[in-house]
Amino acid sequence: MSDTKQPEQKPSRRKFLAAAATGTVGAVAAGFPMIAKAQAGPISMRWQSTWPAKDIFHEYALDFAKKVNDMTGGDLKIEVLPAGAVVPAFGLLEAVSKGTLDGGHGVLGYHYGKQNALALWNSGPAFGMDANMLLSWHKYGGGAELLAKLYASIGITTVQSFLYGPMATQPLGWFKKPITKAADFKGLKFRTNGLAIDLFTAMGAAVNALPGGEIVPAMDRGLLDGAEFNNASSDRLLGFPDVSKVCMLQSYHQSAETFEIMFNKPKYDALPAKMKAIISGAVEAASADMSWKAIDRYSKDYIELQTKDKVKFYKTPDSLLQEQLTLWDAIVAKKSAENPLFKEIVASQRSFAERAVKWDQDVIISRRMAMNHFFGAKKAAPKKKA
Repeated sequence: MSDTKQPEQKPSRRKFLAAAATGTVGAVAAGFPMIAKAQAGPISMRWQSTWPAKDIFHEYALDFAKKVNDMTGGDLKIEVLPAGAVVPAFGLLEAVSKGTLDGGHGVLGYHYGKQNALALWNSGPAFGMDANMLLSWHKYGGGAELLAKLYASIGITTVQSFLYGPMATQPLGWFKKPITKAADFKGLKFRTNGLAIDLFTAMGAAVNALPGGEIVPAMDRGLLDGAEFNNASSDRLLGFPDVSKVCMLQSYHQSAETFEIMFNKPKYDALPAKMKAIISGAVEAASADMSWKAIDRYSKDYIELQTKDKVKFYKTPDSLLQEQLTLWDAIVAKKSAENPLFKEIVASQRSFAERAVKWDQDVIISRRMAMNHFFGAKKAAPKKKA
């Protein structure tokens, strides 16, 4: 044995970290599970919406993400990017299904080109239902099961879909001059989406389905004679009053639209059960909050559009509305004959609507009468155009 004194050995960083990890395991065994949880870190998800950053719709997407992030205590962190950040607006479904994105926020009508029956949740006839009734049908009347079946029919099995957010009836659109009859659409270059493409095409328009952020620039360049998007706040934020001063209110082309929240299903399935329950609750909480925020914001912007932006609103003539309903009959018959799943979904919606809409119309009192009484008939309605 040598008498030479060996230099003192300092523990290496690797051994120190290994010992620390062993200590963590020991701490868990000793009753300190929070140490292990902190070591694991939060689950992060990168999402994209189909909306421009300035649109209130993107704000709704951020609202949902914040609810989930807050309700999970930061254990799940969803980041939502605006349209085009990763993929074009109409490419969201494919990106989420492939895992390019972990999730997204949009509408089913934007998938119209993949399967036209998907648009029955955003731009179909709705059979007298409003968007809240459509959500009721989706949750309690078999709609969710039919949507899963529809997605599977086009090979979409890696998307977990949630519908929420009842939208108000959308305007007929923005135009150079008031629309007085259905024939005014003949030859008109017009923007819409989903099954409304078929409706306005049947009315004689040359339809172009553009995402929200591209509509106003197209109108400004004269590529469109008219367009619809959604609501007073979105339309104002996107700049519609800069290219048109005439907006026609009320239409049956999108009288019952909802939003879609999408998760990449493998990533969603890997989440803990408690986190999935939080997501489900957050969907419904965000749905209610969105509808309340919409009433507040849309009504304010409706006034701003008139007072500050000098937009004139007109009620769409009843004759045109009736023409839309007549055309819906023909479109539904044609699509149903071509597409068995379209036929099945329409039958389900119609059956639910016949019961629900009758109940609604029989029970809910007229708010127009109360509006006229308390605030005066002159302020109760937009201008009528003969």
